[in-house]
Amino acid sequence: MVAARITVNGKETPLSPAAPHTTVLDLLRERGLTGTKEGCAEGECGACSVLVARPGVNKPTDWVAVNACLVPAAALDGQEIITSEGLATVGEPGTPPSLHPVQQEMAVRGGSQCGYCTPGFICSMASEYYRPDRCAHTEPADGADAHADADAEHGPNGFDLHSLSGNLCRCTGYRPIRDAAFAVGAPTEDDPLAQRREQSPPEPAATVYTQDDSTFLRPGTLTEALRLLRERPEAVVVAGSTDWGVEVNIRSRRANCVVAVDRLPELRSLSVESDHIEIGAAQTLTEIERRLDGSVPLLAELFPQFASRLIRNSATLGGNLGTGSPIGDSPPVLLALEASLLLADADGEREVPLADYFTGYRQSVRRPGELIRAVRIPLPLSPVTAFHKIAKRRFDDISSVAIAFALDIEGGIVRKARIGLGGVAATPIRALSTEAALEGRAWTAETVEAAARVLRGEGTPMSDHRASSVYRSAMLGQSLLKLHAQTTEAVSS
Repeated sequence: MVAARITVNGKETPLSPAAPHTTVLDLLRERGLTGTKEGCAEGECGACSVLVARPGVNKPTDWVAVNACLVPAAALDGQEIITSEGLATVGEPGTPPSLHPVQQEMAVRGGSQCGYCTPGFICSMASEYYRPDRCAHTEPADGADAHADADAEHGPNGFDLHSLSGNLCRCTGYRPIRDAAFAVGAPTEDDPLAQRREQSPPEPAATVYTQDDSTFLRPGTLTEALRLLRERPEAVVVAGSTDWGVEVNIRSRRANCVVAVDRLPELRSLSVESDHIEIGAAQTLTEIERRLDGSVPLLAELFPQFASRLIRNSATLGGNLGTGSPIGDSPPVLLALEASLLLADADGEREVPLADYFTGYRQSVRRPGELIRAVRIPLPLSPVTAFHKIAKRRFDDISSVAIAFALDIEGGIVRKARIGLGGVAATPIRALSTEAALEGRAWTAETVEAAARVLRGEGTPMSDHRASSVYRSAMLGQSLLKLHAQTTEAVSS
């Protein structure tokens, strides 16, 4: 078997003698690439971001920015990454390197002061710079407003500021960084990283990497993965590692065996059938968002509020559901969509409604050796939907309360109501009493106010550092009133 190695800035580097839990961040810094920084070690600041060549949505390869502090280096065995150092073009000996366009704009527009966060911003900006469907930069006509066709979060060059939502700056301020982002043009035809998008990324390597009695495994097929999990039920299963990476960094957790399932083809499908949509459990949230392209409005509303783009570039629905966290953002939405999970083990597959999946705090009906293979959403979708996330920050934050609504309203009558809640009980829950209080009744202020009183009593909210139980209950009721205020005109018309 070929020794585990990663291609970094065009050069192969072996993983050995790094331990299997070693992150990409630590590996890079140990090899002298110190532009990649550690800030928070839990995926919130983006100082560690690097570019990874991944299967593309619109081209064979996308350059995807990820948090190097969370990804085990062994998870990128056989893969190709670019760091901030690798973006500049090296000239002839004795001549300085030529700055990448993103680096150049950051420099000339004052986007860097202390420089600590700058390499991370550069890599996240470069990922957006190379996004194939970003519109080309055009100069405005004389006297025209350069931002006339843009909004606060999108530049006239098509740059989406959400691509920087996982990067924090501590001293420069965001205006010059935004100015740099909105000033970059389109990649030139001879740009090697733009040309690289036309070739497929490296195939995931089947990996067996062992050091110091710990092993990182990447099986090549779902059958092999399920066999491994039957033989080693104590193994930690990782996809994007956005949860396990925090455990490794902050709580010093270690595992004798880690099994990576993020590149299994059987877990990476996305299909739309006549009566359902099936989403592979190892599709990243960014991939799902771009492939669905707004066709599931409730998911489209969720994605921008789910952590940050850097996290969404790695995080998966399977991972978010597999942790069983009561404050995950996807369970309330999927509960409102009446989703079910396809659970697979070495003996076969079964389908479990998500409403029956959670059994207790971080507990579920998933058996040892079982994987979430896919999420299935029934069709047709309810036409009135909304996702309300109550948090201390607008983006890149953990929910205090999350509420998802999916309603069928015909002739002013609520024919069906599905409401998913997060952050108000030991598990994500359906607001069954509130659903019953709405169904069969007119979508009026009187009905909604009565149902809001019921909704305030759903779950068993607790008080913690994010919010009090009283506040959480109040927000439940307020969210339904907000939904009615937002939809009354649309429903009546």
